[in-house]
Amino acid sequence: MMTHSDEHRRRYGMTAQALHWLSAPAVVAAWGLGLLGEEFPKGAPRETAEFAHIIVGEAVVALLVLRVAWRFIDPPPPAEPSAMGRTADVLAKVGHLALYALLLAAPALGVATLFAGGEPLSIFGVADIPSPWVEDRAFKHSLEEIHELLAHGLIALVGVHSIAAIVHHCVYRDDTLKRMLPRGLLR
Repeated sequence: MMTHSDEHRRRYGMTAQALHWLSAPAVVAAWGLGLLGEEFPKGAPRETAEFAHIIVGEAVVALLVLRVAWRFIDPPPPAEPSAMGRTADVLAKVGHLALYALLLAAPALGVATLFAGGEPLSIFGVADIPSPWVEDRAFKHSLEEIHELLAHGLIALVGVHSIAAIVHHCVYRDDTLKRMLPRGLLR
């Protein structure tokens, strides 16, 4: 019989789960707002969409910081060996590291893009950090392109991550997905 403590060591805790599942819609929303931002009419609607894109991007970074800090407070459970073998286990670790890197790099390039345009960064609409750079439109355009590539890469990796979790659950019938869900949500 597995004790509650044994089961806890095999599963992510409630806080880690909440931070994970809050991050997912924030990433998708930031990406969608960035992708569709130019589609909004010029003026207040576009400015509001851009502002929302920045705020949601800041939320992604805040959640990332909390997730990383929480890993020190409540370390994740040890990885379970997969039915796909050691190579898949290594790829999963590399994939997770890439997700974390892109969760930081895409917003960082977004901030750099603002600064290259001579614009301040509004921190959650409360305080502004002025641009440390003089406006440089060519540099801004280059950074914007990289920011977009990183964001698209992040979404693609999120898709692969999601598909892998579903494959684990539906094909291999292991507990990989269940470990990140509240108890009893999936049988």
